[in-house]
Amino acid sequence: MNNIHEDSVDFQSNSQEEKQQPSVQSVLSRGSQEEIKFTKGQAGQSDDECSTDLEDDIFTSSRRLNLSPAEVYLKACKQTGVVPVSYILRHLDDAILDLNYYGLGPLGAKALAILLKSHSVVTHLELKGNSLQAEGTQYLMAMLCENISIQSLNLSDNKLGLKGAEVISKMLSDNRKLKSINLSENDFSDAAAKCLAEALKNDFAVKELDLSYNRICDAGGEDLGVMLAENIGIEVLNLSWNHLLIRGNAALIAGLKVNATLKELQLSNSGFGRPVVQLLAEVLQKNDTLALLDLSINCVDDEAVRLLCQGLATNETLEVLKLSRNPITKIGALTLLGTVKNNMKSALEEIDISSVLVCETFVELLEETRVTRPALRFQYYILPSVTKNLLALGIFKKFFEEQNKSIMDFFQALDKEGTMKVSTSAFRKAVKEANIPLDQRQLGWLVRKFDKNCTATIVYSVVQTFV
Repeated sequence: MNNIHEDSVDFQSNSQEEKQQPSVQSVLSRGSQEEIKFTKGQAGQSDDECSTDLEDDIFTSSRRLNLSPAEVYLKACKQTGVVPVSYILRHLDDAILDLNYYGLGPLGAKALAILLKSHSVVTHLELKGNSLQAEGTQYLMAMLCENISIQSLNLSDNKLGLKGAEVISKMLSDNRKLKSINLSENDFSDAAAKCLAEALKNDFAVKELDLSYNRICDAGGEDLGVMLAENIGIEVLNLSWNHLLIRGNAALIAGLKVNATLKELQLSNSGFGRPVVQLLAEVLQKNDTLALLDLSINCVDDEAVRLLCQGLATNETLEVLKLSRNPITKIGALTLLGTVKNNMKSALEEIDISSVLVCETFVELLEETRVTRPALRFQYYILPSVTKNLLALGIFKKFFEEQNKSIMDFFQALDKEGTMKVSTSAFRKAVKEANIPLDQRQLGWLVRKFDKNCTATIVYSVVQTFV
C-alpha cells in the first residue's frame, strides 16, 4: 500500500478533474491589482489578538472578485507561504475531508481555516498527525466560531499540550455545533484535563470526546468525573491509556452514577481494579443508559468479576463488555457467563474475554445459554485439545447412529444385573473393544462428563440427558 500523500498541487495535470481547478497564476493574476495584506503585526495589536485573524481581506477580495473555494484556498496558501495540498482542491465537495498525516503544520492549518471559514460542505474534518501545535489549533478554533457545517473534528497526535487545550476549551465554552472531537495523543496533563472539563460542564452539543493516550492522572480524572456529573449531552467518553488509577477512576464512576446521557465509557489500561469495581457494580444496578463498557488491560481479577456481576445481575441496558487482558481465569469466566445466563433481562450481546483460557464446562454452558440468547457473542481463548474433547460426545452418538443402534442398548449390554449403572472401567473397556474412534483424552473427558461426581460409576439413565 502506498502511504505517500500528494502534498503539492500538480498544475500541469491533463485530467478533466484537474483542468477544472484554477492555477496559481490565474488566481493570483485576478488579485494582482489588489494585493492582500496580513493584519498580523499592525500597530496596536498583540500577537495573541492577531493569531486568530483569518484574513478578512481575503473574504472581502473573494466576494469582490467572485472567487471559488479553490481560489480562496490557493490565495490563502500564497499569503501564508505554504504549499497547497492538491487533495484539498480535489475534495472540496466531500463531506468528509481526510487530511490525516499530511504534515500541514500551523500555517497549513491557517490556510485551511481560511478556506473553511465560509465553506459549508465539510462536516467531518480529519487532521490527525499534522503537528498543528497550539498555534495551528488557534486558527482552527477561530474558524469553528463561524463555520456552520463541521460536526466532527479529529485533532489527535498534534502536540497540542496545555496551550492547545486552553485554546480548545475557549471554543467549547461557546460551542453549539461540534458534536465529536478526538484529542487523543496530545500530551495532555491534569491541567489540560481541568481546562477541558470546565468547558464541557455546561456543553450540550459535544456527544463524543476522545482523550485516550494522554498523561491524565488521578487529579484530571477527578475533574472529568465532576464534568461527567454535570454534563447533559456527552454520550461517548474515551479515557483509555491514561493514568487514572483508583482516585481518578472512582471519580469517573461517581460521575457516571448521576449522569443520564453516557452510552459508551472506555477505560482500558487506566489502572481500573477491584477497589473501584464495587462502586461500578452499584452504578450498573441502576444505570439505564450505558451500552458499552471497556475495561480491557486493567487489574480486574476473578474477585473483581464476582463484584461486577452483582451489578450485571440486574442491569438491563449494557450491550458490550470488554474485559480482555485482565488477570481473569476460567473461574471468573464461568461466573460472568452464569450471571448473564441467569439475568433474563440482560441486554448483553458481546463480551470480550479473549485472553482468558476457558474450559469445556464454559463452552458447554455457553451453548446452553445460546438456546435462549442466540445473539450472544463471547470472545475467549480455548486450547485445541479442549475443542477436540468437546467433539467426543458427538463422535460417540454418531457411532451408534451409523450402526442403527442406541446408546442405551450399549449400556444395557454392560449392565448384566439391571442396576442402571456401569463402572467407568467397564465403560472404557467396552468403548475400546467396540472401536469407537475416540482417543485417550477424549475418552477420559467423556468419562468425566458421564461421572460428574467422580464415583467411578456411570448412571446411564442420566446419560440420556446429554445425548
